[in-house]
Parts: sequence; structure tokens; C-alpha cells
Amino acid sequence: MRTRGNGMTRQAATALLIAVTVTAAAGLPAYGQSSLAARWPVKTREHIDLWLHGFAIVAPDSSRVPLYRRGYRDVMLVARNAASAFTDLDANSDVLRAALAARPSLVGAQFLALDFGTWADLSGALDAFVRTDGDPRRASGENAQMVARIGAIFRSREDRDFARRYLAGLQSEREKFHHQWWIAETRRRDPALAAVDSLWQGRFRPALQRFLNHTQQSDGEFILSTVLEGEGRTVTNDKRQNTIVVGFPESPERAADAIYCLLHELVGPLTVTAVEDNVTPAQKRNGVADGYQSAALVRGGAILAAKLGADAVAGYMEFYLRAAGRPAGADIAADFAAAFPLPAEMLSSIERQVAIAFSGI
Repeated sequence: MRTRGNGMTRQAATALLIAVTVTAAAGLPAYGQSSLAARWPVKTREHIDLWLHGFAIVAPDSSRVPLYRRGYRDVMLVARNAASAFTDLDANSDVLRAALAARPSLVGAQFLALDFGTWADLSGALDAFVRTDGDPRRASGENAQMVARIGAIFRSREDRDFARRYLAGLQSEREKFHHQWWIAETRRRDPALAAVDSLWQGRFRPALQRFLNHTQQSDGEFILSTVLEGEGRTVTNDKRQNTIVVGFPESPERAADAIYCLLHELVGPLTVTAVEDNVTPAQKRNGVADGYQSAALVRGGAILAAKLGADAVAGYMEFYLRAAGRPAGADIAADFAAAFPLPAEMLSSIERQVAIAFSGI
């Protein structure tokens, strides 16, 4: 699609999204009331933001679409310096970075927070894990099961040392800086949260419900995070207990950005299959398949967005070009395809699966 050729700029797309949603949502209850009973309610979770915040501070990030909000670390370092906050996360940062460099699989621990409802639950489970040195036999009751689960992530003694230092760093970070910062920042973004909720419950979730049902994602939690932007985090337990974390827009005008990232995450079950079916064993071994999976998520989200309207797919493409640090020219579709190349057979596979999901077959 030619953004300039048909007049559909990003601003126009966003304005149209909001206008359509306001019309569609005219009969809905007030924002706060509708969120409580709705499927896929829009929420925030402080402990998830704190957990991801720590990784954003200490983990390298060279992904095409950054794992964390572009420039997040620099912005937060300025805010922490302004608050004169020096925490155990700072004191342990060199050791934590070295551990992540030596054992990159530890980055996967960022998903752990999505299994817990509060910081007390998460920190309590990690504290039990540290005290027992990861041995379930030294724990009791439910703690034993939790220690075993966490032990599947932090397997070695060096991994457990990372968990101990990371927990201590986040506890200190929360007490000296992040808790108060997060409360103030999420309060400032309340209008954006209301706008995301209106877009989602008023237009996009009803339009996607058949797709969600077909892909075993009929319900779950839609969580906005101050740490993320174009790369979300998803944990799937069953069709009604999914958790998807996406970027928290800074203003109502950017509300659609959260929807775009959500589409990127929702198409994941289909892109995994498309890549798996179209790569060789050698490509799986040498990491080529992993590279395809990242591009497949971005391209698959655009295919899903196209089912929701021209405004949605134009906005989606511009959002991911911006997230990747790529300028959008006159032919946004060509720029998007060049930024996220994917073999034709994989694209065709995703398109077929999305069509089937929408048909309800």
C-alpha cells in the first residue's frame, strides 16, 4: 500500500481507528466497568514491569525489532540519576551482564514473571528457590513444586547465582526507585490505557473473536508494559489462560500501537507452524529457522491486520518500521517487505492459516 499515494498517513490511520471505535463502542458501558467483565481485559502489572525493567537494564539487545522499548535503558538511567538512585542492580550489573553473555539462554527467564500475580508471589517463590539452592526436596508443599518449576529455568549453580543476584537487585531497585516511578508513570498514562481499552473492546476484539477461538486464545490477560514496544511477551497455558504483554503507549494518540503489538503476538501459533513446515533440519541447527520466526511474526501480524481494515494494516506496517528504526517511504508495503524478508512459501502458509482461522473451519 502506498501511504502517500492514497493519503493514509499514520496520523490519518490512527484517527480513523479511534473514530470507528468510538462509533462501535457507543453502546458499551463506561471504560472501567466494561474492562472488569470483558474477555481479554486490558491491565497493568507492576511486578512484570519491574522484572522486565531489570533485563532491559542489564541485557544486550541487538534484535531487528528491539526486545525492549527503543531507548528505554538510556531514559531510565537518566530518571534514576535524577532520583539519585544507586541500587543492588547497579552493584551487580557487571556480573549479571557477564552471566547473560556467557549463557544467553538466561534471557528466557524474563517470561517467569508472567506466571505470577504479584511481586510478593514472584519474590517469595524466588526467595524459596534461593534458600533451598534449587532443591525441591528442601522445600515443602506448594513451594516444592514452585522450586522445581524455577529450577527448570535456572539449572546450574551459576544460573542459581544469577537468580540470587537478580532478585536482590530488583528488591533494591523496587524500594529505592522503581515502585514510586512506576506508580507516577502509569498514572500519567491512564488516558492511554483507556484509549487502548476502547479500541480493543470496542472494535478489535469482537472482530478477532472467531480467530481467537480457532487458535485456542479465546480469553486471557492483555497487559500493558512501560518496558516494551514492538516485541511482546506471551505465555500460553490453555485457551482461557493466556497472558500477553505489549508496550504501554505514552499517549492516547498512540493507543493503536498496543493493538499492533498484540496482533504480532496473537499470530504466533500460526507462524511457528509456517516456519517449521518450510525449513530443513540443517536450517534448524544453524539458527536460520530462528531468524525466519522473528520475521514471520512481524509479517504474520500484518496479514492479521489486513483482515481488520486498510487503516489497521497501514498503521501496523508503519509501527513496525519505526520499531525497527527503518524509515517509511512512499511505498510502505515495499519498505515493510524489504525490512522483514520472508520466503514466499512461508507467507503463503501464514495467509492460508489466517484465512482458515477467520472462517472458523
